[in-house]
Amino acid sequence: MSLKSKILDDKAISRAITRIAYEIIERNKGVEDLILIGIKTRGYPLAERLSNRIREIENIDIPFYPLDITFYRDDLSLVEENPIVEENISIENINDKKVVLVDDVIYTGRTIRAALDALIQIGRPSKVQLAVLIDRGHRELPIRADYVGKNTPTSKFENIKVNLEEIDGKDEINIIKRKN
Repeated sequence: MSLKSKILDDKAISRAITRIAYEIIERNKGVEDLILIGIKTRGYPLAERLSNRIREIENIDIPFYPLDITFYRDDLSLVEENPIVEENISIENINDKKVVLVDDVIYTGRTIRAALDALIQIGRPSKVQLAVLIDRGHRELPIRADYVGKNTPTSKFENIKVNLEEIDGKDEINIIKRKN
């Protein structure tokens, strides 16, 4: 694999998170009954950043939680022979709450479908919205993001590599070209 281009640096990621935070507040007419749930791995630190940004704007703490979707994936047997999964028991009651699922990249939509399945096992929210940092296209399921940091059309021979400070030690998003 080789680097094709850098699409977002740390400042651009920060601006995208700020824009998404304002859009969430505006679309929901405030933040009452709002919960952010980050899809592990990189969706969780993004949910925390959104929560922090919303607190800066609205002066209200918004709860955020991680969501492990491993057992809900339709490709589980291809991913890991013996997966280690954390239970999603720490998520508060989501019944009748507005839940914003947060992830780094939306591609085929299968990860989001798995997240919705996991979410329904936890409770029945009044509304579920989706916030992603990158939408790269190529949907296989009828799923779309409500909040998008950047639309980045890619070929099927490219990958998006998201690096976040909390996990990777730096903030940047790159397009990586796969060898055919």
